[in-house]
Amino acid sequence: MISKRWSAVAALAAILPLAACGGDDSSSEATEAPASSAAETTMAPEPGLSGSIFVSGSSTVEPITTAVAKLFGEANPDVAIQVEGPGTGDGFAKFCAGETDISDASRPIKGEEAQTCADAGIEFIELEVAIDGLAVITSAKNTAVECVSFADLWVLLGPDATGRNSWSDANDAAAELSAKVGTDFGTLHAPYPDAPLTVTAPGEESGTFDSFVELVLAKVAKALEVEDDAPRPDYTASPNDNVIIEGIAANDTSLGWVGFAFVEENLDVVKPLQVDKGKGCVEPTPESIASGDYPIARSLYIYVNAAKLAENPALEAFVDLYLSDDGLAVIGTGEGQIPYVPMNAADTEATRAVWEAKEVGTRDGGK
Repeated sequence: MISKRWSAVAALAAILPLAACGGDDSSSEATEAPASSAAETTMAPEPGLSGSIFVSGSSTVEPITTAVAKLFGEANPDVAIQVEGPGTGDGFAKFCAGETDISDASRPIKGEEAQTCADAGIEFIELEVAIDGLAVITSAKNTAVECVSFADLWVLLGPDATGRNSWSDANDAAAELSAKVGTDFGTLHAPYPDAPLTVTAPGEESGTFDSFVELVLAKVAKALEVEDDAPRPDYTASPNDNVIIEGIAANDTSLGWVGFAFVEENLDVVKPLQVDKGKGCVEPTPESIASGDYPIARSLYIYVNAAKLAENPALEAFVDLYLSDDGLAVIGTGEGQIPYVPMNAADTEATRAVWEAKEVGTRDGGK
């Protein structure tokens, strides 16, 4: 059974009317949250606010935004907040069409998305809010594999892996890759077990898909001087993290990847693998992700429609709370927190400075 032990989120999910709330980078439900508020001493939400706020995008970021919405609503019951998680790409499509106030994103905005916003006359404020590691996972029952390198991931999940339906089907490819790159991308763990290779992972609409390509496969592709860095197409793809967890848990020798937070909540059915980028095998933990030792990590963002701030005082108050000490305190590994990695002090202050100045545009995206 898939478990989610985020007690704060579970509690608010029981309280909030749900219209759509979901898995990793996408979900089919939207969370209707009568807005809520934290007892923040330096940035308490204004009383008497009303209206509505609509947030869409990454379901990886969705639990953070939902938790902040719960806090905000406790002080502002007349502000209705809807939070949904159809995926980062789908969220930006709605945002650049002017349909949402905030877009949750598990990657920076792409150049073409930023251009779509610009063409529609929509300016945005880009705010980093947390750090997430991408965990490479298998079934908790898989005792044959403990660590995978970037090189392993290329031969098992890369564009040339199509049709490799057993782990051992990648043995020849591993030998060829080793001759080309040596240990530049970690030690290959071939020969692989003679066991079914069943892959379940995010689909193209997910920011988690994009991040895995950028952080892992694109680096190997560049070294090999090949253009195709997309994962093999013959796998079960889903934008919903819970569906991915279920798929991985259902197959004893499965392989895939998902946001770290979802793994932490399901360690009874899935196993995070250590990852080697050339400096040895590193287990994904909040500490290794925050330090940069774990090699597959990414920043998480919210994007705020700048024009709507003037139209909707509740929107500015909501983001004020989001970036306050109380708002960011929903992130962490303590009881009731959302298990992502908090930003360090310098990055937190940089985000707050962007927000205070209402600085529009992207620093991290647009590629």
